[in-house]
Amino acid sequence: MRSTSGATVAVASAATFLALVAFTTPLATLPATSVALGSGPEGQAWILSSMSIGLGVALLSTGAVADDLGRRRALVLGSLVLALSSVVCALSPTTAVLVAGRIGAGVGAAALIAAGLGLIGHAFPAGTPEARRASGIWGASLGAGIAVGPLLATGAERFAGWAASYWLEAVLAVALGLAARFLLAESRAEHPRPIDVPGVVLLAAGVGVLLTGLVEARSGPTRPVVIVLVLGGLVLLGVWFAVERRSSSPMIDPDLFRSPHFLAATLAAFATGAGIIATSSFLLTVMARGLGASEVIGAVILLAWSATGVVTSLLARRLPTSWSGRLQLAVGLVVVAVGQLMLLGATPGDSPWRYVPGLLVAGITSGVVNSALGREAVASVPAGRAAMGSGANNTARYVGSAIGTTVVAVVATRPGLPPGPAGLLQGFDTAILVATAFSVLGAIAVFACRPRRPARGGATSPEQADSGDGQGSARRDPGPSQAAVP
Repeated sequence: MRSTSGATVAVASAATFLALVAFTTPLATLPATSVALGSGPEGQAWILSSMSIGLGVALLSTGAVADDLGRRRALVLGSLVLALSSVVCALSPTTAVLVAGRIGAGVGAAALIAAGLGLIGHAFPAGTPEARRASGIWGASLGAGIAVGPLLATGAERFAGWAASYWLEAVLAVALGLAARFLLAESRAEHPRPIDVPGVVLLAAGVGVLLTGLVEARSGPTRPVVIVLVLGGLVLLGVWFAVERRSSSPMIDPDLFRSPHFLAATLAAFATGAGIIATSSFLLTVMARGLGASEVIGAVILLAWSATGVVTSLLARRLPTSWSGRLQLAVGLVVVAVGQLMLLGATPGDSPWRYVPGLLVAGITSGVVNSALGREAVASVPAGRAAMGSGANNTARYVGSAIGTTVVAVVATRPGLPPGPAGLLQGFDTAILVATAFSVLGAIAVFACRPRRPARGGATSPEQADSGDGQGSARRDPGPSQAAVP
């Protein structure tokens, strides 16, 4: 049956919500999981980071493939992969098996996020009030997943053990796949292109090796294996970029990185991951080990950021249309940085609730940023490539998150700090300054991506335009009867 626009938004947002619920599960269940599986510090780092590897490896690839083979099909397959991977996690006898399951869950979640936003980009013409509303709901699903995930995992763990949340995710993934199969119509680019196999392989290898190096860096950033992995990943990504420039059907056109519109959205996504997401990811550890907060209290306090972001994502469509997407991203990152700075100064004996004001300030514009990113991700790419645009934008977000979380963890636990909670809190203060710098530099870079002015008397190209709602370079993903630019 053919989907309605309401069903498209509902299913696509539910897919993103579930992906973020799965992503945040270990934040709340790590103590019980590590005891059950005998995970040491290195194993715990891998449990926390393994899904980021799957997401980083697969987001851009699944987005590009979804545009050509079908976005509904990609979302259904992603649901199946997430369900099977969650079962593997629930049955894991060792840390290694759980990590493998989490990487698989990241691959499935990547398809959900990229294909879901691609479906929204196809259903709603860019620059319309309907598109602003849909992107607001999609952005709210990001914050809702982050807000609900730790609470759901904590409740399931206390009721039925650490594996219960993975069984629940498997059931929800199956339900999502069935809903997508029967409620959504298929959509794809009007002129599908051959799958860029060398590009897919090189990108997956480069991102996977780089992220592996970043995870290993948390146990010692100067070890030879870390240096080899990080440099090897960067070399592979350089080879991927060179191959893409020479490919007749690249998964992502390298010339997009010369577009101020696309570049601004990508830099903002990276800064979001390396800044506030990295800060909040480590904050639960700080509240538990530095201030003695329980997992439940920590998850509730984190709602000050994530739940506030849900509300402001939904309200973002009411912002004046004269405020471009670039302006919303830049100003949003500045206010997020202010909220991060308000987290400074905790000492042993403080209440963990002291973090609420800073999280509220950061959450106010995190929702605006999430909404704008969802809109800009599909508006800054050619028609018919909405899922690819989503994949590229979210790849930047999760690679930024992996880099930022590694930096925060290494700085907060570096040698030479006082022992115990005092040392952790002192180290976290320094880490906050580093993460805040990511947010500020991201804001500066986004603001610097000013659209090029057209020549006098000449036509404005899609890359040069920047209309009031930030959708200047957007063209609607064509339906079956419309022509498309491949």
